[in-house]
Amino acid sequence: MFQINRESNSVIALDKRSFSELKFTERKHLQEWIDQYPGILGEKLLIIQKEFDGFSDTSERLDLLALDEEGRLVIIENKLDDSGRNVVWQALKYVSYCASLSKNEIRDIYQQYLNKYKGGGDAGIAIADFFECLDFDEVKINASESDQRVVLVAANFRKEVTSTVLWLQKHAIDVKCIRVTPYQKGEELFLDTEQILPPPSTEEYQIKLGLKKREEQYAQEEITDRQKLRYRFWTFALPKLVVEAGIYQNISPTKDCWITGSSGHSGIGFNSIILMNGARAEVFLGLSNREDNKRLFQNLAAQKDVLEAQFGAPLDWDELPEKIGCRISISISGIDMSDEHNWPTLVGFLAKNIKRLRDVFAKPINDALQAKK
Repeated sequence: MFQINRESNSVIALDKRSFSELKFTERKHLQEWIDQYPGILGEKLLIIQKEFDGFSDTSERLDLLALDEEGRLVIIENKLDDSGRNVVWQALKYVSYCASLSKNEIRDIYQQYLNKYKGGGDAGIAIADFFECLDFDEVKINASESDQRVVLVAANFRKEVTSTVLWLQKHAIDVKCIRVTPYQKGEELFLDTEQILPPPSTEEYQIKLGLKKREEQYAQEEITDRQKLRYRFWTFALPKLVVEAGIYQNISPTKDCWITGSSGHSGIGFNSIILMNGARAEVFLGLSNREDNKRLFQNLAAQKDVLEAQFGAPLDWDELPEKIGCRISISISGIDMSDEHNWPTLVGFLAKNIKRLRDVFAKPINDALQAKK
């Protein structure tokens, strides 16, 4: 690896080092770097647990557990300077342990991680945000026994490891090898990462095949019972929301979990969201420009005390730093939407709070957008 010097139009070689001589360890350093910035591995991942040991009848623990953008569980094993001989076998054992994890178990695992390492938060909402869904119930994760992957991370991979990985890849087992190399220049340290298996040129073809297979599966699926239930709920709810909240006059029933009411500004809506165990009313800031959304959110957040006093209750202020949009919301939980006897309660909650959100936020939003012009 080289450092470019613009002034002299030259390059300076960086010194290749080992993790051991720099006194870096697998658990305290490499694992933490990946946990803090999963992009090191060359893709978008949601880390949901580290040092995971929630396996029955064994004390083994995997380094990092993640979800990828396709909803597959990713087992990440780190080995620093040498991959060792048994890393593939070790990772495949963890895959077998994780293959049977249910969607709710995965949410619970992530909730434990958030509570222990990130100061809390709602795992269901965070997972839904990662997949850009409004509702955790919409997310498909670990859907079949073939929906698990392995990522092996080390500075060097032994021949017996790369040979085994190549064989597994030929038999449709998704295993990736990432080589990590530390470099030094004076007191400055650098980290280079490179995917060595599968070669990136062939990985794109493999991904396309996987996506095609999933698309074919999804295209054959009929409307689920849950979608039918939501359609019936909105058929029941919309006339009452129109009368009680004065919104959604031109909205038709939908199988989706949300409906959007206009604010008079493109991209900004007053959303009613139905969940399987509750509901959420929200102001969603979805302007096309990410920076505009964040500015508008911060403008409103600066008035938080006044706006919440006008609303009459605390609100959840979610800037969603990794997303384009932001939301301000209030939720109710513990109410089973599948029981139609609960529908009047859910509709009453949505009508009351959507109306209050419009009454409180319409003017500050309009003022902020007018001031920007």
